[in-house]
Amino acid sequence: MNWLLVIAGAAVGAPLRYLTDRTVQARHDSVFPWGTFTVNVIGCLVLGLLTGAVTAGAASSHLNLLIGTGLCGALTTYSTFSYETLRLAESGARFYALANVVGSVTAGLGAAFTGTALAQAIWS
Repeated sequence: MNWLLVIAGAAVGAPLRYLTDRTVQARHDSVFPWGTFTVNVIGCLVLGLLTGAVTAGAASSHLNLLIGTGLCGALTTYSTFSYETLRLAESGARFYALANVVGSVTAGLGAAFTGTALAQAIWS
């Protein structure tokens, strides 16, 4: 049963990642990977909210599998982040590569922390 929840979440997360990435990237005339940055930060925020809700007893472990593991796991992408960062560095856009690493890690951790704190404020 648990694996069905993960599959269902991933079936939504993967196309959502692709569509969000393409939509965001089409709006920016830059080599910076704004689409990947956006889905990764959104995924961190959602996972932080969910983790806080589960910790507070406001969400179940099944919801954690569906949204946390399935949806967020398919929505976010470390491999694409890594590939795009290497591509930027190899093409001479080292500033953008460094900005992608620092910005993604900082914004991702900040979003996860914010989501967790928000959930705790709501459900505690």
